[in-house]
Amino acid sequence: MSVAYTPKRWSIWSRLLLLVIALFLITEVFLRSYLGFCDAVLMRADPHYEYIPQPNQDRCRYGHHIQYNSLSMRSEEPDSSAVLILGCGDSVINGGMMTDQDSLATTILSDRLSKTLGRKVQFLNIAAGSWGPDNCVAYLQHTPLPKPQAIVLFASSHDAHDNMVFSGVVGRMKHFPDEQYPLAVLELVDRYLLPKLLRPKKDADEELGISKGGHGFNPGFDGMVRYAEVRGIPLVLYMHAERSEIKVGNYNAQGQAILAFAEQAGLHVLKDLDHHVSVDELRDNIHPTDRGQRTIATNILKDIVSHPAAYGSAP
Repeated sequence: MSVAYTPKRWSIWSRLLLLVIALFLITEVFLRSYLGFCDAVLMRADPHYEYIPQPNQDRCRYGHHIQYNSLSMRSEEPDSSAVLILGCGDSVINGGMMTDQDSLATTILSDRLSKTLGRKVQFLNIAAGSWGPDNCVAYLQHTPLPKPQAIVLFASSHDAHDNMVFSGVVGRMKHFPDEQYPLAVLELVDRYLLPKLLRPKKDADEELGISKGGHGFNPGFDGMVRYAEVRGIPLVLYMHAERSEIKVGNYNAQGQAILAFAEQAGLHVLKDLDHHVSVDELRDNIHPTDRGQRTIATNILKDIVSHPAAYGSAP
């Protein structure tokens, strides 16, 4: 016996359908307008340094402005007439989508140094999530750049063995997209909700984009030293401390290996732990908050003033 659909019953279903459509549209507009969904930083694969953000991007994600120049630096275009300092590293200095362009340590340093020296200074941001020094030196070797006054390599203890593996993460892993989702709701479900439901105990290092599976000391440290020496460019190592290291007041075994290499190579080293950093300046195990970015900038600025020769300036 079939059920007759009266006009009243059709009216109820029509209203429900309209309600669902309205809720979908409201959610779509909210996700796009207020959270920046469908405006993610896009990546590209590279045969020399695994991957890098695509060039010429201007994004707004979670209310934060994110911009990449034509060379995939998170900076303005290099100005050959300016004093250039290259800042190389991983997501610590890149900042990711949770750090606004103006809150980056490199942006702050560019502004402060320009005011201090009375001429334009660019502290360029050459970094990507989970990059190690081997990624950095490969980028420098394959990217034509004006000669900088100095290079600052930002490293953390996990970089000791975070070697390039070319595992093809771009377009495969959710945090390395190469194209935008067609719908914000689809991005919410596929990139955030489903992974949480299907893998609730996701490894913290994977969530942070950190790979520690490499074997042997990262050859990029020596590569950076050689790159700088051949070109007569001062190289400074900034040693960033992880949360566990801040708590105990010392770098772990991997960090000690990096520091031992730096001492043997005669590098000028600037250590977080020598400047009273706090766990409150990290948003997780390793990534700085806006306050943490300001602390990094302040530490470097003070070090440049105290040791100008290490950065290529006359005392």
